[in-house]
Amino acid sequence: MTRSLVTGSAGFIGSHLCERLLREGHEVLGVDNFITGKPENIIKGVRFVEGDINDFTLMKRLTNGVDFVFHQAALGSVPRSFKFPQDTNRANVSGFLSVLEASLSANVRSFVYASSSSVYGDSKISPKKEGEEGALLSPYAISKRADELYASVLGERVETSIIGLRYFNVFGSRQDPEGPYAAVIPKWIKSIRQGETCVINGDGNISRDFCFISNVVDANLLAAKSSVDKPEVLNIACGASTTLFELFEMIASALGKNGLKPELGPPREGDIQFSLADISKARSVIGYNPSVDVAEGIKLTCG
Repeated sequence: MTRSLVTGSAGFIGSHLCERLLREGHEVLGVDNFITGKPENIIKGVRFVEGDINDFTLMKRLTNGVDFVFHQAALGSVPRSFKFPQDTNRANVSGFLSVLEASLSANVRSFVYASSSSVYGDSKISPKKEGEEGALLSPYAISKRADELYASVLGERVETSIIGLRYFNVFGSRQDPEGPYAAVIPKWIKSIRQGETCVINGDGNISRDFCFISNVVDANLLAAKSSVDKPEVLNIACGASTTLFELFEMIASALGKNGLKPELGPPREGDIQFSLADISKARSVIGYNPSVDVAEGIKLTCG
């Protein structure tokens, strides 16, 4: 039986990943400190430990005898990273190093970690392609780029296969709609259901490459089962651009509220204006091919 460790296993992406791994017959270990994860997201069958990824002794214990490590634990949100840059660095850089070092010491077969499209910064090139990054625009982006650099340098010396996945605006069930740093899709779904006004930050023409959760889980498993001879980073998205206006209309339609209009609010500091991924490298390296597009994903999320 393959043994897998999922960090951030009580989070949005981590819990979906645990669910799929169990279905595929893996023995699954999970760890989360509940800063953003939720107890109700712990999947039955996971050997769960409440703990902090910065606890290196714990990470060494959890990675011992593990085949695959899926590092999903992080402190997300660009706005939060401006308000709490030290917290972001501790979770996303120091925590990342703790998990990576423990994994390499344990000689795991594969280390797959969550990076972010934010590493493209102010790059005007579209679609975004690995190796064509711009100037970083937020502490969150800096933390994710630092992870990639550490993985690249430390990974050159080991046999462990290391792949970073640059997620582009992942969405789906279990995504938290609460709080000031909530992602836009669950926030709007909740607001529309409760009859509240939705606010679009910016002019509404900001575009994103939204990616449904099942595509991201597919990418993680494909990456773990692929063997690369040097550390890689891959874009994980749908390869399609959707404006916030278009997104709002999809959500309103899926909830039976056609004709509903949002309000416009001020743009958020550090936000990228346009984001579209080139996913050809992920197709080539791990055989990734998104099976659920944005419109279908919105219907599944709202259903």
